[in-house]
Amino acid sequence: MAEGGGPPVFMVDTYGARAPPVPKRERAQRSCGVAQVLLFILVTLALCGLVVEAFFIYSLHQSKYVSIIDSQKTHLIHQTIFIQNEKKKKSTHSFAFWVCVPGGPEAHQDQHVMGWNVNGEPLLHEIDYENKRLVIQKEGYYFIYSKVFFTDSDTFYHSVQKHTVRYAEHSISLLLSRNYSPPSNKYYRQNSFLGGVFYLEKHDALFVNVTNTQKVVVYQAMENVFGAFML
Repeated sequence: MAEGGGPPVFMVDTYGARAPPVPKRERAQRSCGVAQVLLFILVTLALCGLVVEAFFIYSLHQSKYVSIIDSQKTHLIHQTIFIQNEKKKKSTHSFAFWVCVPGGPEAHQDQHVMGWNVNGEPLLHEIDYENKRLVIQKEGYYFIYSKVFFTDSDTFYHSVQKHTVRYAEHSISLLLSRNYSPPSNKYYRQNSFLGGVFYLEKHDALFVNVTNTQKVVVYQAMENVFGAFML
């Protein structure tokens, strides 16, 4: 008991009933700093991914562009080679062109096989002329043609024959025409033209056969022609 008879004095802890202290701001700042770092890392990774993706897209586009250019170059090279080969083929094609000159030495030597001018300027390339025949030196497809101008009062035969080593005894008729003239007109004149495409082998010989070479009119050179050219 206290002095003076007063009531007893108790010590009361006034701090015990108070709320817990508020956390310090340093912890909140630390947590915000960690979140910001994580967010920065994620954004950086996303940007890096975009950069890598853009690089791959650019590389793919460049590879496609290069492949297109390469294909165009290859096509151009092939086209150039094809054109050069076609030019070579055209330059190496065989051809022959003969005319029957009026009064020529071979005009009427044979009754049936026509002779052609050998003293003029015939066009020949890889085709020889031997014994009134065109001798093929390069196998392939040829366009063969012949035209004769004749006078007859009966039937006149005009043909292009082929002689080959496979059939040495006989010739083969490639082109043939029959022309009928009025028997009343002795000087009836007309033309006969033959032309066609045939496959010829090396050493095949071509010649023109008629009913009678004496009935062939040779007033002008271009009235009677014979030739072939390779396709």
